[in-house]
Formats: sequence, structure tokens, C-alpha cells
Amino acid sequence: MKKGLLKTDFPGLNLLSRGKVRDIYMVKNNLLIVATDRISAFDVIMPNPIPGKGAILTRTSLFWFKQMEDIIGNHLLLTDPKDYPEETAPYRDILQGRSMIVKKAIPLPVECIVRGYLSGSGWKDYQHNKTISGIKMPDGLKESAKLPQPIFTPTTKAPEGEHDSPITRKEMEDIIGVELTDKIIRTSLAIYDRAVGIADKAGIIIADTKMEFGLIGNDVILIDELLTPDSSRFWPKSEYKEGYPQPSFDKQFLRDYLVSLNWNQKPPAPELPPEIIEKTKMKYEEALKRLLG
Repeated sequence: MKKGLLKTDFPGLNLLSRGKVRDIYMVKNNLLIVATDRISAFDVIMPNPIPGKGAILTRTSLFWFKQMEDIIGNHLLLTDPKDYPEETAPYRDILQGRSMIVKKAIPLPVECIVRGYLSGSGWKDYQHNKTISGIKMPDGLKESAKLPQPIFTPTTKAPEGEHDSPITRKEMEDIIGVELTDKIIRTSLAIYDRAVGIADKAGIIIADTKMEFGLIGNDVILIDELLTPDSSRFWPKSEYKEGYPQPSFDKQFLRDYLVSLNWNQKPPAPELPPEIIEKTKMKYEEALKRLLG
């Protein structure tokens, strides 16, 4: 199996941070974002990379950013390492296909999640009290049911290694203000609505997705990644069946494997067997192939 990129090390470049997946460098006044092949589950980074995953995430995000340009701008500046500033030249081979130069924005301190189907933490929430993030839902919904309409369910943005916590719209307003909250919710739902139509033609159901927004002055833009298998639940439309967990083209396969182990979901994460790495890679590739053809 091809070796994956677990982390980058670029002497001479200013490393700002390492996220769960991305290494971020300051280059001139912009950011260089490198999508590695790291994968996390339950907010813990796995010790093994998924070869090629960073390139898949990058291509998927670029596809969606383009589709949404008339709804909202994004942070993208350059995607071809040949066009990057001179100091990145020694690392062009590594950067090819898995990096972007972006504008530096102030990230909003909330995760923006849109749900169209009842799954994951939303399903757990619903079983408990028939609400999702404080939003009342009809009685009698089954697991994986399509919701009467898509809903916006924000969470906090927890520090590395901690879990994000669901918050209500009112709590989001307290954090970023009423006007900005309203704009973010309207924009998130518009993006989801358009994405659902595009994915439907590719035989994919987008059950839910997470978006990130940032501010440059007073302008709100999309940042980070968009509608990737890391940030969304992609289900094969042809196999959809309400009342059960769904097969998926995302990291749910990995989560299911980890749940089958006697692991406490705290670091260190267990080593992943080659067949789990390969199967996860295939899921991500299938999502990309369906969407981009």
C-alpha cells in the first residue's frame, strides 16, 4: 500500500498550527493550508494515515467552493504550487494536489451544522427528548429518517482533543450576535439545499454536513473545507432505508470499526489494520468519483 502523509515538516516556513487533518503555515500575509492524510474519529487522531485522503478532501472542497460562489465567497487564492510564493518551491512535490493558499480570516467560534436526516448525535438527542439542539421534532421519527425540513444545529468549537458541545440558536447569538447568526443560518441552509440537489444527481444523499465561516473585516466567507467525507455524512441513495444506520462514503465505516473494539475513545488511538485503512480510502474515493465524475 502507498504510504500516506502523516505530517508535514517544512523548514524555513512558519508553521502556525496542526489541526486534526491540516497543517497551516503563514506565507507572506496569507495562509498555506496542507491537507495531510491524517484521520480522526471521536476527536482523536489515528496513528495511521489514509493514503491519498488529503488530496481527495482538497479536490472535493475546491469543487464545492466553486458551486457556491454566487451564494457566498470563500478564502481561496491559489491552488497550484507553481503559483505559490518562492519560499514554498522546495516542497512543491508534497504540496501538489493537497494544498491551497488562502486569505487569512478570523474564524467564527462556532461549528455550523445542517442536518437533513436523523443520524449520529442528532438521533441520540432525538431519542432522549424528541429535540435536536433544542429544536422540537415530530414524534415517531425513525433512525435515518428524512427530517420535515433541514435544520441548523450549531456546536461550540472545542480545543484539540475535546468534544464540541451542541448549543441553541440563542446561545449562538450570545457568542457572535443576532445579525451574524441570522446570516450564517440562512447561508448554511442555502448551501446545503444546493449541495443536496447536486449530490442527488450523483446518487448521494447528504444526511448532514459541517461548515466553517470566517470574517475578513465585515465580510463573511467560507473557510477550511466544504462538504467533504470528513465533514459530512454521504449515503448511497440506492441503498437508503429508513429505520437503520446507513452504509456511507465517509468516516462512519472507521467509527463503526472503532466502536467494535474495546477502546475508551481517548488518546492513544489503536493502530488500524491494513484492510480498515484500504476500505476507508475506497469510501472516500467513491464519494469523489461520484461527485466529480
